[in-house]
Amino acid sequence: MRTADRVTVPVAHHGEGPYWDAPTGRLLSMDVLAGEIVALDTSGRISRHKVPSRVAAVVRRRASGGFVIATEHGLLGADEQLSEFEHIVGLTEDPNVRTNDGGCDPFGGFVIGTMAYDERPGGGAVYRVTPEHQVTELLSPVSISNGVQWSADGSQAYYIDTPTRRVDVFDVDAETGAWSGRRAHIHIDSARGYPDGMAIDEDDGVWVALWGGEAVVHYDAAGCLVETIGVPGVTQVSSCAFGGDERDVLFITTSRQGLPDDQEPSAGAIFAVQTGSRGAVAPQFAG
Repeated sequence: MRTADRVTVPVAHHGEGPYWDAPTGRLLSMDVLAGEIVALDTSGRISRHKVPSRVAAVVRRRASGGFVIATEHGLLGADEQLSEFEHIVGLTEDPNVRTNDGGCDPFGGFVIGTMAYDERPGGGAVYRVTPEHQVTELLSPVSISNGVQWSADGSQAYYIDTPTRRVDVFDVDAETGAWSGRRAHIHIDSARGYPDGMAIDEDDGVWVALWGGEAVVHYDAAGCLVETIGVPGVTQVSSCAFGGDERDVLFITTSRQGLPDDQEPSAGAIFAVQTGSRGAVAPQFAG
């Protein structure tokens, strides 16, 4: 089994949502419950950007310039410096619910899942924000909405609701972005941990972070296990994303949420591994 290398000191309490920002050659990731974006440049320098929300869950490029950020209850726009923010749209006013994981679909929409703070079953949903800032519900109820990715041709969405221990696949309507025809694509054995965040490569292979599993697992487009990549010394592996100039480096975020201070000193660090695959280009938000 290959292992990933630690490339930073611990930089987040609950690291999540890695995203390779190609124009600046930086990895952006989230310290979710601190409401901060953590930027890692190619020299290894770390900078932190506070968002005006107690939650910062997902960041993506915006076609009109700057970024879109999923915050506790909605979406914000941000400038190139991640220092000026504007309201885009709200998703929920429920104080017991927050956003969690998401991304942009190939049609310019922003898809974001929610979960209850107490992780109660069925406490969340999955929403799509159109380029015109209209909010539609794609899926409910869900419990801990996590990784979501799309096939190269845009016809399928891959989705993780963590407690199901599955990666499910949906058919996607190219006109509306709506999901239908849910079926199981990959089952994660209980001994491996829980599926959390997910990356996808150019061949529709999915790379799934295993919370409690100390690893990322790579499955091909047919759902067959290809390999397991160890993340040494960290059990709570939260998400992953392809980056680097050739999009062939898999960056992996980790979390120390709920851990005593004297356990797992590498938890919260970012890891990386060179792969033989190229990541798919992440779409931008057209709104």
